[in-house]
Amino acid sequence: MSTLAPPPAEKDATASGAAASSLADRRVLVVEDDPTVAEVAASYLSAAGFIVDQAADGFAALKQVALTPPDLIVLDRMLPGIDGVEVCRRIRSHSAVPIILLTALGGQDDRILGLEAGADDYLAKPFSPRELVLRVQSILRRSVAEFDAEKPLAFGEFTLDPSAHVATHRGETLMLTAREFDLLAFFLKRPNQVFSRDDLLRAVWGWTHGDVSTVTVHVRRLREKIEIDAAHPVILSTVWGVGYRLEGEVRAHASA
Repeated sequence: MSTLAPPPAEKDATASGAAASSLADRRVLVVEDDPTVAEVAASYLSAAGFIVDQAADGFAALKQVALTPPDLIVLDRMLPGIDGVEVCRRIRSHSAVPIILLTALGGQDDRILGLEAGADDYLAKPFSPRELVLRVQSILRRSVAEFDAEKPLAFGEFTLDPSAHVATHRGETLMLTAREFDLLAFFLKRPNQVFSRDDLLRAVWGWTHGDVSTVTVHVRRLREKIEIDAAHPVILSTVWGVGYRLEGEVRAHASA
């Protein structure tokens, strides 16, 4: 049985006001086989102004993504048919849509497995529906608003356009997830500075506490997309015992 609280009254769920209304046209797909959890999550998200679709298993989720591409997916780890990790891998083969993984398995290895499959974030069950809404708002708000006024950046053969949310390497667009894009943008704006995993967890994820392995996995995933040899990184280096640093110089893009 679910321990989630009942859906909030409309006035309570929309307390975030103007911030939430700016995301009102965003579509969220909730993939959850527990009807109660799915109903509560969908109710809270709908009350916060999102358009919500639902799927009860992995195959239905993949079909729904192809039929009506969402702006974000809330994906249960344990699903009938194919599990959430495999669903995540299949979606990542062709899409960078943000994915929040819901997991009832509390082990670090399980969380890492989901992150390595391409999840941007995760919530452990039982979770607060209000926290879920805040996580969804945080990820989508960064993708639609935070970078609007910022100028494009370039690093060697890499360019990043924050307002368009596009990063390229040698003119080819990189398929970065929401968190990977945020992480790359953070480093590009702060070259030659060392940041610990705790620093990055606070600055990029907005978490005051959490599992720092989340950062480790995302750095590894980002390296696989921006380095020539991810096993021997020369762009995003490790400062042993301290953290990570973007090496070299960053200049304003010529078109800025």
